[in-house]
Amino acid sequence: ESVRDAYFIGQRRAGPAQEFLAQYQKNLPAPTKGPWISSVRFLTPFAQLVSYSSKQMNYNAQQAVIDHRGQPETVSIEIVIQLTRSYPAMIEQPTGSRSGSPSGFTLRASDFWKAFRAQVKVANKVVEPAAFTGEPNLICGEYDCTLVGATLYMTFPAESLNADSVTVHVSPPEGSEVVTEFATADLR
Repeated sequence: ESVRDAYFIGQRRAGPAQEFLAQYQKNLPAPTKGPWISSVRFLTPFAQLVSYSSKQMNYNAQQAVIDHRGQPETVSIEIVIQLTRSYPAMIEQPTGSRSGSPSGFTLRASDFWKAFRAQVKVANKVVEPAAFTGEPNLICGEYDCTLVGATLYMTFPAESLNADSVTVHVSPPEGSEVVTEFATADLR
């Protein structure tokens, strides 16, 4: 029944589906210095089904039930990092090893996200993810692409985050730690 409910919410796409999914995302203010942890999404198994259904064409409730059958229940956490003026895509660095060497610029590595530490806590105890990865976010033009940030992805067995509250901690290599709490008892 829940799979069918999620399917129908998702098929309403732009309006109701996006409004429903908005409660699963926290948008955070930009910092004064360092990279910007701009949003954290906490997607329960139900919210994942709504999101998936909203992106499908020629999809039906019966297929949604078949697709879901036998799949493990997981919670997905997505953390969006944006580069800022104080944490840009171009990094200034000396051109030589001697002090006083002129400065030059180099591109920030596309896997810069690996320097960020993300933890999920339930009752002040760290819960280890089943999977943790990331990818760069790029804006591409006709001839090249520009690094603008990254997205971190964490996946957990649903039962490991079965609590009234879950806290996500993100520690960037520069700037302040970001802590976001989700009242999971209020989420479907």
